[in-house]
Amino acid sequence: MAADHIVVLDQGTTSTRAIAFDRSLTPVAEARRPLTQHYPADGQVEHDAAEIWAGAQGVLAEAIGTVGGAGRVAGLAITNQRETSIAFDRSSGAPMARAIVWQDRRTADLCAALKGAGVEPMVQARTGLLLDPYFSATKFAWLMAHGAGGPDLALSTVDAFLVHRLTGGTRFATDATNASRTLLFDINRQTWDAELCGLFAVPMTALPEVRDSADDFGTTNLFGAPIPILGVAGDQQAALIGQGCIAPGDAKATYGTGCFLVAHTGDAPVVSANRLLATVAWRLGGVPASALEGSIFNAGSVAQWLRDELGLISASAETEVLAASAPENDGVYAVPAFTGLGAPHWRPDARGALFGMTRATGRASIVRAALDAVAWQTADLLETLAADGAPVPAALKVDGGMSNNAWFRQRLADLAGVTVVTPAHAEMTALGAAALAALRLGWISSLADHAANWREAARHAPVMGPEDRASRRAGWRRAVAATLACGGAAILGLGRRGGPRRSRGPASSRPAPRAAAGEASAKPPRPASGG
Repeated sequence: MAADHIVVLDQGTTSTRAIAFDRSLTPVAEARRPLTQHYPADGQVEHDAAEIWAGAQGVLAEAIGTVGGAGRVAGLAITNQRETSIAFDRSSGAPMARAIVWQDRRTADLCAALKGAGVEPMVQARTGLLLDPYFSATKFAWLMAHGAGGPDLALSTVDAFLVHRLTGGTRFATDATNASRTLLFDINRQTWDAELCGLFAVPMTALPEVRDSADDFGTTNLFGAPIPILGVAGDQQAALIGQGCIAPGDAKATYGTGCFLVAHTGDAPVVSANRLLATVAWRLGGVPASALEGSIFNAGSVAQWLRDELGLISASAETEVLAASAPENDGVYAVPAFTGLGAPHWRPDARGALFGMTRATGRASIVRAALDAVAWQTADLLETLAADGAPVPAALKVDGGMSNNAWFRQRLADLAGVTVVTPAHAEMTALGAAALAALRLGWISSLADHAANWREAARHAPVMGPEDRASRRAGWRRAVAATLACGGAAILGLGRRGGPRRSRGPASSRPAPRAAAGEASAKPPRPASGG
């Protein structure tokens, strides 16, 4: 039988999935395993890398079996939560500690100290990134400071860890998109930077080889017959490809655990003057494409919070009806900064808050305000893109779990003042990774071939008037300003692990009770996207 499928390993923040695509890049099979979230202290989020690996093996075996076995699979591709950092033993593959998740803020003090030393302009010029706990370098430094080390130390994002395990340790490689999220990779020279590695005390010998996004990442022999690994990309770059955003000015927003708005900016990196991130969109034939990105740390996790911590809903789908039933302009605003605020503020010390509540405020208003907050933050990112001189997108393509909510899509169009378009198929992240493998296999001749086959399912144009939008936006800005002014200190903050609590200072400086072993949030959403 012909090897006529590509299987994509989609390793996200709350789940690990494998999706099989046929030669037309239509998804035909899926397997999924949930991934436990560990919250050892306030502002800290961890994964067990051994659980990631076990889940990856399980979902790949299931999906490969569904399409008829390894002989039917022409290649694998990997897309992954980015920035999440793993220290493991290169000889055995065994993790040396729990993985530190992209949402984790434990290195805020180190980032503040480096900013105080005046090195951020140099770091941004080389990496396109800002000094923030979000990125991998300070996570690597923390892991080493807390016991990870030795001659066989390997430091990597999730993709390279999985490549190493899948190939039986014969290949330790990442791609340029994932490397560009570490604070250690010079996006201009397309290589690890010795000075940056020295700044963060990260040994270059512990880092993986950097390859193109469609390339030879070795072969796995774990599923009955050899299968080559032919494509790797961080989840947000994979979604950009999946959405067919291959021309400058094209933009997409993926609403998973967080929201990540990425706009294609052309071949040369654009260093943001307004605290967006310059990043590698993909690299093919040694030539990188560039993008600007804005990150919202809490999007789908807001619905999780409404469900798991506040008990206002029993399933994420309920938010659509509840939000639609809320009073239209009751002045309630939520700022869900559970793990700080991302672009353009970059305030790891910020904590969430609710504003404008009255005795009449009920659960519908809180649910609507929580969804509005994600839309407002998207509007902030679009405004910042324009301030950086990026082309205004003709439409914003959206995907991820929250994009299944038709009320949210229309609300996003209204509050952001942009036409919102959804694709005909939901699996944009996995599809982008599959397109990279298909390119390597010769099933398509270019990413333009893939983009030409993209189809839309729904389109939402703004119906809210500009004056009404401006008035509501002013309320949102006041709520954010009040949150930032408090700086996480002496406010009634809203934490991801529970309801209201009295904050006593930045997350990095105050103790918190240690979570019970194996503690995890219930009912992770599907699908999930990460960093």
